Amino acid sequence: MAQENFIFTSESVSEGHPDKVCDRISDTVVDLYLKADKNSRIACETLSTTNKIILAGEIRGPSDVTHDIITKAVREAVREIGYEQDGFHWKNAEITILLHEQSSDIALGVDSAGNKDEGAGDQGIMFGYACRETETLMPAPIQYSHSILREMADARRSGKIVGLGPDSKSQVSLRYENGKPVGATSVVISTQHDESLDQMEVRELVRPFVERVLPDGWMCPEDEFYVNPTGRFVIGGPDGDAGLTGRKIIVDTYGGAAPHGGGAFSGKDPTKVDRSAAYAARWVAKNVVAANLADRCTIQLSYAIGVAKPLSIYVNTYGTGKVSEEKLGEYLHDIVDLSPRGIRERLGLSRPIYARTAAYGHFGRQPDPDGGFSWEKLDLVDELENFKHKY
Repeated sequence: MAQENFIFTSESVSEGHPDKVCDRISDTVVDLYLKADKNSRIACETLSTTNKIILAGEIRGPSDVTHDIITKAVREAVREIGYEQDGFHWKNAEITILLHEQSSDIALGVDSAGNKDEGAGDQGIMFGYACRETETLMPAPIQYSHSILREMADARRSGKIVGLGPDSKSQVSLRYENGKPVGATSVVISTQHDESLDQMEVRELVRPFVERVLPDGWMCPEDEFYVNPTGRFVIGGPDGDAGLTGRKIIVDTYGGAAPHGGGAFSGKDPTKVDRSAAYAARWVAKNVVAANLADRCTIQLSYAIGVAKPLSIYVNTYGTGKVSEEKLGEYLHDIVDLSPRGIRERLGLSRPIYARTAAYGHFGRQPDPDGGFSWEKLDLVDELENFKHKY
């Protein structure tokens, strides 16, 4: 029997966190190539440290995406995040580009040829999840953790608050009663700040964002509200700690409330099922919950490199389902093409829509008019409701 009364915690990190700087840069490269040619293949990893940025990986795309163009785009991404510090500056950082051609062996498995459809870019398992804890059908701890930092970043960039830097982290612990979140037991915010601000001043700058994001009456006790617990956070970003692409995969997904297959998203084009199939699994799970087939739903997909069809589709509704999980899995297999090509075409993933996903979560966002966050659409609900009436 599932535990009904407990405390669950999730964390988020801002766009200025060293790892997120790297995710943003890697996804900027993905967008550059997809904008030039939607059939580009990209696997771009980034390392950042004190005034150094290194890009490495495999590319197959148009030669007119030159190193100069990539360098300019990387600097602009860092500038938009807000780094103009002595130890990490968008204008002065040394940028090294070590991107090379994609392996011909990988291309052989991924490309379509003759009667062979486009295959998965690698083997692996991917998970999607949805639940009724928030309007976005996301787990509440991760959704609130993201929202606090996103509002802080918006205020910082717009000039509504002064004195906070780009690098920040949040952590929200919620108390659950009868399986539902009812209030925060603790909140932790660590944020980079100007040297002129002391800990109490930073605390009061941050407080309104936490109180605005959490539902009324949910604020934690004062002695469980932790802001910069070390007392000082002036040196931040890649100057304070090296960053790497793909090191915040739980932050990117469900904050630990659901399983994760282990593959990172950022820096990968949509033929990489680590990314595209995880998006598809979220899309299906969200539509299952929105169609009232379950209050919670996990979808698992699995693939083999070079093989088009998913090897398995697993459905778990945690005892909240209104229909048979086995029959639902069979129905999903029939109505949704979950091959790499099918996912990419149905969700329109071959567009330059990825830099915006690099911070504040890949899920729980609003679909954009240009196709960004298309996996958050509720366009399967009618078909799934019809299935419910049949069973």
